[in-house]
Amino acid sequence: MFRSLGYRNYRLFFVGHGLSLVGTWMQMIVVGWVAYELTAGQPEGQRAFWLGVVAFAGRIPTFVFAPLAGALVDRWNRWRLVVLTQILAMIQAALLAGLTLAHAITLDQLILLSFLLGLINALDVPARQSFVIEIVDQPRDLGNAIALNSSMVNGARIIGPAIAGILLKIVGAGFCFLLNAASYLAVIGSLWAMIVKPTGRRAVTGNVFRNASEGMRYAFGFPPIRNILLLMSLVSLAGASYTVLLPVFAVQVLHQGSGLYGLLFSAAGAGALAGGLLLAMRESVRGLTLWIAAAPVVMGIGLIGLGLSSWVWLSVLVMPVIGLGLLAQVAASNTVLQTLVEDHMRGRVMSLYSMAFMGMVPLGGLLSGLMARVMGAPATVLLNGLACIAGAILFYRQLESIHRQIRPIYVQKGIMTETDIILPSSRL
Repeated sequence: MFRSLGYRNYRLFFVGHGLSLVGTWMQMIVVGWVAYELTAGQPEGQRAFWLGVVAFAGRIPTFVFAPLAGALVDRWNRWRLVVLTQILAMIQAALLAGLTLAHAITLDQLILLSFLLGLINALDVPARQSFVIEIVDQPRDLGNAIALNSSMVNGARIIGPAIAGILLKIVGAGFCFLLNAASYLAVIGSLWAMIVKPTGRRAVTGNVFRNASEGMRYAFGFPPIRNILLLMSLVSLAGASYTVLLPVFAVQVLHQGSGLYGLLFSAAGAGALAGGLLLAMRESVRGLTLWIAAAPVVMGIGLIGLGLSSWVWLSVLVMPVIGLGLLAQVAASNTVLQTLVEDHMRGRVMSLYSMAFMGMVPLGGLLSGLMARVMGAPATVLLNGLACIAGAILFYRQLESIHRQIRPIYVQKGIMTETDIILPSSRL
């Protein structure tokens, strides 16, 4: 399960990034809470709408600029890019902390700073995802490294919101933002401590916009990659946007406060952590296409449960189901894409992955905010759960065709042999 930690560079990245992510998750939920407090006095439907706007501002740059960012990742040194983006993110967190501690933060400033972080993440996510393969010496351990990375992210997702829920009551939002700014020192230090060898990958040259266009044609011209990205886009649009409405559930539906808000996030993180560890135990990428098909169904069932619940205990219990389904979808899709893609196209494909995963969330958050304004948060989440299940069914119907096209690539890379049999139950 932990074999990738045997690589020194990956071990440094795992520890440093893990510490930093605790602060990142703290900031993520505190931003939502600050937005909710800044709109106090407005009708609940209007407050839900502004929550969607803040989430939209933080993620829409990934959607808009991801193809161009991916082309830059394939042209530039990925280690330097990751160091640069972490420094910029630390500066953004420090600005947010300073304004909040000075009691000068406004909703407009919160939206602007969220947009700034979104710009940074548009470059950081594909750079970081593409960099992982450079710090894992053996390609056969890539799936394990990605699954462990997802487990680390969601371990922080449990700890960060839990700490934020406590600190929000004791010292306020500004101190949470300050801790996040300080946490970036851990990942920056770990990156500087690495010894990164030259990869020997083919340098990408020419017009950067043409490079981005080539990446789009490469990804969407190959049905397995296209179908994975389309399903991920649907899950992010309909399913992952539930986080935008959690303040509404905590206060309006369940009649609690910031403590429950943090607990709901942490409960989802616990389920996601379990999903990541399950994937880390796998010895091969074979079978992950079934995980991709099944995970949105699991998540959809959890969302339906959240939408129907009016009890605190039941809402907390369904959150791990949602987290497990989302993590399994994200990590399995990441692993399959990383094993299919050619290295000189990796940055561009992973930028489209970040566009589908993170870039669609703001659109979903804005849409969910509008829907919640009309029909309420519970009905919105329930309909989103049904949409995830419908998308999974459509993807499952394409599995046999996907397997036929993946097989030659996996045979060439030694993941499977010519004599392996693909069973009707989709053992690939």
